[in-house]
Amino acid sequence: MFFSRKAEPVTHKVAAILATYFSLDVEDTLPWCAFSQPENEDAGVTVTLPFCIATQLPVLKEEVIKQLKGKLDDATLTFKQHIASGETEVAPVTNIKNIIAVASGKGGVGKSTTSINLAFALMQEGAKVGILDADIYGPSVPIMLGNPDAHPVSEDNKHMQPLKAHGLVANSIGYLVPQEDAAVWRGPMASRALKQLLDETLWPVLDYLIVDMPPGTGDIQLTMAQQVPLTASIVVTTPQDLALADAQKGISMFEKVNVPVLGLIENMSYYQCRACGTKDYVFAKDGGKALAERHGLPLLGQLPLDIHIREHGDAGTPLLVETPDSPLSESYREAARALSMQLALSVAPRKGGVSHIKGDPIGIVGKSD
Repeated sequence: MFFSRKAEPVTHKVAAILATYFSLDVEDTLPWCAFSQPENEDAGVTVTLPFCIATQLPVLKEEVIKQLKGKLDDATLTFKQHIASGETEVAPVTNIKNIIAVASGKGGVGKSTTSINLAFALMQEGAKVGILDADIYGPSVPIMLGNPDAHPVSEDNKHMQPLKAHGLVANSIGYLVPQEDAAVWRGPMASRALKQLLDETLWPVLDYLIVDMPPGTGDIQLTMAQQVPLTASIVVTTPQDLALADAQKGISMFEKVNVPVLGLIENMSYYQCRACGTKDYVFAKDGGKALAERHGLPLLGQLPLDIHIREHGDAGTPLLVETPDSPLSESYREAARALSMQLALSVAPRKGGVSHIKGDPIGIVGKSD
């Protein structure tokens, strides 16, 4: 008498393909896979990814179908994305699943530009995204969004509606204080202002709120890290030794306050000549990669020094909105996908559930989509 072994469920086969594709273990990918109708396995398989990679889903789906050799097709294999609310030590902010601090140990490394472009890149990968400009002394988000003269409105004189530009919701001290009135505040006062800006804004439901932190590792940064429910952080640096030394301070600060560092982004990694294609490493080479390896962190992206990044920022015409198909835009989307995936794999979902997700408020003002 012969005993036949039961065939492996197709969900396991899909999980194995995904594990290879993303360089993970099958134990990691198996929870993503389920039969679309538990009572009818022939109805197909639904894969729910815990990170956002919308621009890559057609290629991924095609690859899975190809490797399954007829077991599933375009109609019976479904991909979805669901971003969980990450665990934090501080109570969450209403409607925000994950708050990600974008920090640098020093100014001048392109942190604000990186924050804005990452926010738009995450949107293009299918996430709901907002940005909070936490740089009290030099708010630049209003300029880069092209609405420096806009002001948030309040229906109850207690809470602000965020501004909306190009589909991105935002708030900044720059919308509240005229550009010519420099904010001369001591650390505790500035920290309270930032906390109010975060807590008193009526955010819609967001998968990610990107916080453009002020440069440095002083009182404001420390207060933000301790009092704001940061899910995680990323550190922006340039390749030269001076910037790397300051970036290391930023990594150490987040480690001391138990905020996970998802990885590093090396900005101004190289300049590529448009005429001949030669790459010049103006600020040294692979310094960010070496620092990431030293701390056991991923290098989420290496972004070039390019005049178009500066031009779009100054003009208030976001790079990823104006030229979404450019190699530059793809560089930011690649970093955004890495960021989203790293967060999903390294930060546990919130234990208390999502009771802080109340639903979208009405009345977001600003530019239309």
